[in-house]
Amino acid sequence: MANIGDIAASAGFVTVKKCVVLFGAVGAIVLGTVAVMALTGHEASAFMWIRAGILLAVAPVIYRMAVRASEGSYKALDRVRTLSTILPIAIIGVDLIPGLCPAWYAVLQGLSALALVGVAFITRGSAMRAAFPEKK
Repeated sequence: MANIGDIAASAGFVTVKKCVVLFGAVGAIVLGTVAVMALTGHEASAFMWIRAGILLAVAPVIYRMAVRASEGSYKALDRVRTLSTILPIAIIGVDLIPGLCPAWYAVLQGLSALALVGVAFITRGSAMRAAFPEKK
C-alpha cells in the first residue's frame, strides 16, 4: 500500500505536477509558434504541426496520471516514470536528426523535454520509493 501521506512524497507530487504543467505550457507555445509561422508564410511542416499537437495532447494525460499517482496508484506512478524517461530521449533524439526541423523548434521542444527529465528524477527518488514500496 502506498504511503502518500508522507510529506516528502506529497511535496514531490506537487513538483511533478508543476513540471508536467510546464511541459504542457511549452508545448502550447510551440504549437502557437508553429501556427504563427504558418500564418506569416514561414516554414511550418506537417511534422512540426503533428508533433507539436501530439506532445501538447500528451501533457494532460501525464498530468492525470500524476494526479492518480498522488492518490496512491502505483500503476499510474509507473506510467509517469516510464513516459517521463522515454519522451525526453525520443524528443531530443528526433531533434538531433539534421534538417528535420528548424533550430528554434528543436530548442523549444528540448526545453519541454527538460521538464519531463525533472519528473523522471523525482518519481525515481527516495521519497517516491518510500511512499510506494516494491511490489512483491
